[in-house]
Amino acid sequence: MSINNNALSGALAAQAALTTVSQNIANSQTKGYTRQGVLLVAIAADAGSKTAGNGVQVGSLLRFSDSYKSQQMWRANSALGEHSQTQPYLTQLEKVMSDDKSSISYGIDTFFKALNAAGVDPTSSPLRQQVITAADSMSQQINSIYTLTANQLVSVRQQSEAILPSLNQSLADIAALNLQITAVGANGTNTSELVDKREQLIDGVAAQIGVEVIGNPDGTASISLKSGQPLVIGNSSATMSFETSVSGTTVLTATFGKSKFPLDATVVGGQLGGLADFQENTLKPLQKSIAEIADQMTTKVNDQLAQGFSAPGVAGKPLLVFNPSSAAGLLQIADDFHTGDLAFSADGTPGDSGNLQKLIDIKGQPITLTSLGSVLLSDADTQLVGKLGIDSQQNQSQLATATTIRQSSEDDWKSTSAVNTDEEAINLVEFQNMYQANMKVIAVANTLFDSTLQMFG
Repeated sequence: MSINNNALSGALAAQAALTTVSQNIANSQTKGYTRQGVLLVAIAADAGSKTAGNGVQVGSLLRFSDSYKSQQMWRANSALGEHSQTQPYLTQLEKVMSDDKSSISYGIDTFFKALNAAGVDPTSSPLRQQVITAADSMSQQINSIYTLTANQLVSVRQQSEAILPSLNQSLADIAALNLQITAVGANGTNTSELVDKREQLIDGVAAQIGVEVIGNPDGTASISLKSGQPLVIGNSSATMSFETSVSGTTVLTATFGKSKFPLDATVVGGQLGGLADFQENTLKPLQKSIAEIADQMTTKVNDQLAQGFSAPGVAGKPLLVFNPSSAAGLLQIADDFHTGDLAFSADGTPGDSGNLQKLIDIKGQPITLTSLGSVLLSDADTQLVGKLGIDSQQNQSQLATATTIRQSSEDDWKSTSAVNTDEEAINLVEFQNMYQANMKVIAVANTLFDSTLQMFG
């Protein structure tokens, strides 16, 4: 009967292998599916027996996965998320600020050209009106770009906040899968499908925030931030939120159990880290520099007008009003300012342009910007746009690199874990042959058994 037992065990093992092959083929186009296999183990002969053995059995189900390759894929997704989220903002800023007709530089140049033109006849009402019109146009262009940065700031914050519900749900789902994998695995049931779901969730989390993942002997996965704060341990998960501190600043916080961890959002990686880094290191400094240009321009022009005269004995009035509390009206023309209020004369003599020349000279004077240091007023916007262009180019380069690395890591993962239909076709034939051969052995064993019975018939 050992022949029958051996052949039956071989047929059952081949059948199990064929079932696994069919599962792989059925999921050849399923995203995130990890191919499986069977580990066949020979059954040793009984003690004292002189037989070759007792057949074969399925020792275990295999899941073709490489944790290193998975980690590389998740890290690449974090870098991709970090740089992909910020590029649309950078592109928009660069396009608007470098436009020939809408840039701050164009507005400033137009204003000083109007001042130069007024030097032909400082008493001309049309030329004076042109100066006021140019000053208003300059103000509107500065306001427009400042408003753009304010709108982007709101958009970045909203986008960051919109990521958190999805992130928190994914962390909770991973913790729930940890519990399910442990329970199912304890019964000896195949957990490959559950592990696939968990790894897809981890990949999504990695795109949102940089993570480190550790696989545990009990089948659970522990997830933490790169800086070490826990996100998932066993069946417990953290909750991410934005909280307002006592100083009024918004802080990204991870709450795990009863512990709270304030985080530096600019270094957490992924989409959240990329947005925070853009907000703090590009957008806010740019917005502040635009306000500084408007502020110092206002001070210089108004101070110089105050040193001149619009008529004998009549000191100049402020032309510009700087309002830092208004995103839409950062810079404006003073109310009830008329052409006769322009103090072009240095001594009050009609037609004198001594103070007008000093107003024109302001364009070549230095101003101080937090992001650039001391620069000429005429060069300030150009240097801001240049710095923005460099930031955009660097991000584009890093985005291209991250895209390449992500694709490469996916290909590397697929080489181990994805289903190869050609390979599965070969396995299908091999295990089919194995099954048929064992069934033939059973047929031969039955024939021998019948012959033996006939000998005693």
